[in-house]
Amino acid sequence: MAAESASAIPKGQVDLMDFIDWSGVECLNQSGSNTIVNALKQGYREDEGLNLVSDADEQLLIYIPFNQVIKLHSIVIKGPEEEGPKTVKLFSNKEHMGFSNVNDYPPSDTVVLSEDNLKGKPVTLKYVKFQNVRSVTIFIEDNQHDGETTNVQKIVLYGSTVETTDMKGLKKIEDH
Repeated sequence: MAAESASAIPKGQVDLMDFIDWSGVECLNQSGSNTIVNALKQGYREDEGLNLVSDADEQLLIYIPFNQVIKLHSIVIKGPEEEGPKTVKLFSNKEHMGFSNVNDYPPSDTVVLSEDNLKGKPVTLKYVKFQNVRSVTIFIEDNQHDGETTNVQKIVLYGSTVETTDMKGLKKIEDH
């Protein structure tokens, strides 16, 4: 199992899970017991019995902040053949989005997930659109068979960190 997931990691990229600011992760329209943690967090996302499931309709809006600036290269979104996500819009550095305004902004990238993608094949994103990413918003617009609920088994973000200056470490120069 570990060898299979390791080979899916695109060359030169890492699983960005360790750089997620978990205190800020949000998901709108998630079912009470089937939350975003099930699909995103290590250990939970490997358990086929734990899923993220939409509540009122098929749409999900997921906000993932990072604790440092990253470059997002690709994404894996696993789900079942019928209830798995289909149209996925990704937004770089857009905070406080809701279902009422998600269509007011052009997405940084839009992907339509294939059957192979739902089984774990990574989707390479428009890399130039995801260079200085502090947060990513994932809007799952619909699912494969236009059902009432969408089921996400696993979300993995691949990319790299951006070397930045630690502003807290800089000393202020006094004016003379």
